[in-house]
Amino acid sequence: MSLFSIFGGGKKPQYPTDEVVYGDDDKVIFTFFKHASLSITVGDKIIYTDPVTGYAKYSQLPKADLVLVTHSHYDHLDRAAIDDITTRDSIIVCDKTSAEVFEGECVLMTPGMKAVAFDKIHIEAVAAYNTTEGHTDFHPKAREDCGYVLTIDNKLRIYIPGDTEPTPEMLALKDIDVACLPVNQPYTMTVDQAVEAIKVLKPKIFYPIHYGEVEEKTDIERLCKELEGVTDVRVFPME
Repeated sequence: MSLFSIFGGGKKPQYPTDEVVYGDDDKVIFTFFKHASLSITVGDKIIYTDPVTGYAKYSQLPKADLVLVTHSHYDHLDRAAIDDITTRDSIIVCDKTSAEVFEGECVLMTPGMKAVAFDKIHIEAVAAYNTTEGHTDFHPKAREDCGYVLTIDNKLRIYIPGDTEPTPEMLALKDIDVACLPVNQPYTMTVDQAVEAIKVLKPKIFYPIHYGEVEEKTDIERLCKELEGVTDVRVFPME
């Protein structure tokens, strides 16, 4: 479990951050807001995932170069938050259902598609859906929600899965360095499912996200204990 730093100074809102070093001392900065909302700073580029009003003061944050939207649920897709964080130069990448909100002003991706942003950020869309009997209507496979693998400078691979359980598409991924898995029962993964997925993916770093805000609380302590020696679990407040 890592220590975290804070954005400081002036009137900027404060959120926990974490630094990941890769390649020849290159760095990315993860900033954690709430639920599944976070940002990734890569050099001079800022990526936001599933920004939602109420999870952060987006109008006071640096503008986005790239926004990733995984699916159309209210806690992942919020046009007002995206309007606050974007300029006309920002790129919005989203699944096909969310694309309906943007009236063509986005890059639509479906599972299996690939794209490149700013020459150094490769984006791969990965299917995100529920597999447990009785849960499949939460995130049906046929809707083609997306998770995303970001490959930075061909050196660092970051997995942002969206709302999903372990799927064959997820478990087939290779060379994942950083994984941000949702652990939120009954809608995404149980602790046991997250442990299963991490043991297959074998990322160097695992950030649990999208937990809390439901009656069934995620046992973060057990999650960390069961992954001791498997990966570096770094926990930040996402409730």
